[in-house]
Amino acid sequence: MFRPDTRRTPVRSALAMMELIFHASVRHIRKSHGNAVIGLLTSIVQSLIGIGVMILMINLIGGRGSAVRGDFILYIMSGIFSFMTHTKAIGAVAGADGPTSAMMKHSPMNTIVSISSAALSALYLQTLSAAVILFGYHVLWTPVYIDEPLGVLAMFLLSWLSGVAIGIIFKAVTPWAPDFFKIATTTYSRVNMVFSGKMLLANNTPMHILVLFMWNPLFHTIDQTRGFMFLNYNPHYSSVTYPVVVTAVLFVIGLMGERFTARHASASWGAGR
Repeated sequence: MFRPDTRRTPVRSALAMMELIFHASVRHIRKSHGNAVIGLLTSIVQSLIGIGVMILMINLIGGRGSAVRGDFILYIMSGIFSFMTHTKAIGAVAGADGPTSAMMKHSPMNTIVSISSAALSALYLQTLSAAVILFGYHVLWTPVYIDEPLGVLAMFLLSWLSGVAIGIIFKAVTPWAPDFFKIATTTYSRVNMVFSGKMLLANNTPMHILVLFMWNPLFHTIDQTRGFMFLNYNPHYSSVTYPVVVTAVLFVIGLMGERFTARHASASWGAGR
């Protein structure tokens, strides 16, 4: 009822928002599992399973000879880490608290905080799991050499950002037809297992096959990651510009859609949840 009258400067407001996002991110991470260590181990195991499955599939189809010259396991990781980050970002943002969520009844909470915390929690888990796996591989197997680490990191973040943008769009449209768009979100993530291009090297792929992948921003970030990671690979059929432009456009459309949905929110939307 009584509170001190403090002057809200832009800097103070920004710091308060950042603090709120931090606490919401911690809540989002702990929501999936109460033990933070177990949550991290789960993320690591999922990435290791993805690496193992991809190695098995490439060996079965005889695609190992078409891989980039260099460390084959590192080549596999370059696709899996970007794919996992992109997919986890979509799932986290699409499932973030919406305008009818109970959390939105608390005055500091808003949609921007909800989306930001979900996105940052996904990035935190995937970055930490990738770092642990790379460190373990470096220590236990063979030294890891990355030609341009900053470029690889930039593509990793771009994979995450594009996933966040797509997740915002799914989050904005889901309240209008929850069952359909939840299935659509899952379907898109499953389709990305094939059309992300993580199992092929763009420069060695025929154009009539390559055109099936070039619409996907994740395909471009994975191929560019390999260009920054390996000295002997120079991507010819992908670019950094395409995923940046697509991500920016999807962000604008998604935020507009989220704003429109919030203005027409109905309490009955969350009744069945």
